[in-house]
Amino acid sequence: MEYQSKYLAPDIKISSYEDKLFKTEIVFDHHMLIWFMAGETKIVQADTCYTFRSGDIFLVPRNQLATIINYPTGNQPHRTVVMHLSTTRLREFYDGLNLKTSAAGPGRIRSFRNHPLLTSCFASLLPYFELNELPETIASIKITEAISILRLIDSGIDSVLNNFELPRKINLVEFMERNYMFNMPIERFGYLTGRSLTTFKRDFKRAFDTSPQKWLTQKRLELAHTYFTEKKLKPTDVCFEAGFENLSHFSYAFKKHFGYAPSDLSGNSAVI
Repeated sequence: MEYQSKYLAPDIKISSYEDKLFKTEIVFDHHMLIWFMAGETKIVQADTCYTFRSGDIFLVPRNQLATIINYPTGNQPHRTVVMHLSTTRLREFYDGLNLKTSAAGPGRIRSFRNHPLLTSCFASLLPYFELNELPETIASIKITEAISILRLIDSGIDSVLNNFELPRKINLVEFMERNYMFNMPIERFGYLTGRSLTTFKRDFKRAFDTSPQKWLTQKRLELAHTYFTEKKLKPTDVCFEAGFENLSHFSYAFKKHFGYAPSDLSGNSAVI
């Protein structure tokens, strides 16, 4: 895989993936406003799956688990322009408005399709990528413009952007049952449930009577089996959406657990 990322400013970049497919699990530390230029992306959250294509614009909230799968289309690489809406910059923006901190909004991805105002804001950045230079003053103006447009076209956006709380200690069982398919470090699961690593492991053992890794593997294998039998998905899609790193490891673990290979369910002998 060839990945290229060019930063115009610390919070503005253009990204390109040349390979056929790239998949990662991620939790962003900042809100990410993304303009899709080419390719296709599937983003899987706990109970929702989104597909974005050329021209789409969407906001991925911070501190939300997601699986991101990037696909180039045709002979074009997967290309996006990304704005990081950092907590520092958002605090400065909302301090100027003298608004109260909003209650936490839903952690869902917000899609704006190809809204003309946002499209114009992003497109105005492209000449600067050609020049390889964007003064910080202009970068700040462009991000402020994007935030202002979001507030104009989405009446509920303040509940997302004007909330600066860190993850609180939440119900561990409910969170894990909703998010076990995301292949994240155990430390990250702990952070998102408001716990230190030590406390997370202790609470997990008390709740599930096993280790986090054993429980996660079993849950992901059971989910994979459901995807094969009920959704008739391909092995590659099942592997990634169920939270496994690669097809070889998934096939090995699946056969060890169930006693037969994924190909026996999918009808595809070329599983690995």
